Amino acid sequence: MNQQISTRVPNFSVRLSPTPRGARLARLLSSEQLSSWGVPLDPAALIVAELAANAATHGRVAGRDFRLTLYVVADVLRIEVTDTRGDRLPRVGDADPDGDSGRGLLLVDALADRWGVMPGLPPRKTVWAEIALPPRPGIPCGGPGGALSQRTTEEKEPRQTPPLPPATAHAHSPG
Repeated sequence: MNQQISTRVPNFSVRLSPTPRGARLARLLSSEQLSSWGVPLDPAALIVAELAANAATHGRVAGRDFRLTLYVVADVLRIEVTDTRGDRLPRVGDADPDGDSGRGLLLVDALADRWGVMPGLPPRKTVWAEIALPPRPGIPCGGPGGALSQRTTEEKEPRQTPPLPPATAHAHSPG
């Protein structure tokens, strides 16, 4: 007898305008979605806010939206923000001590277990971050014994890797 095993992957995706208003909406919508899944908001909401602000500021192209995608696989929350400025790759830099900006990726680097950049179909790129979630009772593959994730907390440098669920991306090794 064949039995089908269905494992639901909680996911959420939305297109938003590359404006400060769109970045705020990304944070608000992600907070609502994560709450509905029972996923802790900290540090996810801050990571979403920083990546969305970067997309609205540095990834902005008039008339082109950015996409926020969230999903949970096993014990990992993955946050992806895709914009249409594939020619402008993010980097962690030294922020001006007196400046008002330049610290977003420092926060993402400090709060995420892993993060990186994945090129997409031109002119797109996706900046992603992963956060380990606490094990939840009754969730298949959740927790240390059944975790599907191959991540390590030592991997803090940006990496170019494919997204977890979509099978349309190709693997890229870090350069």
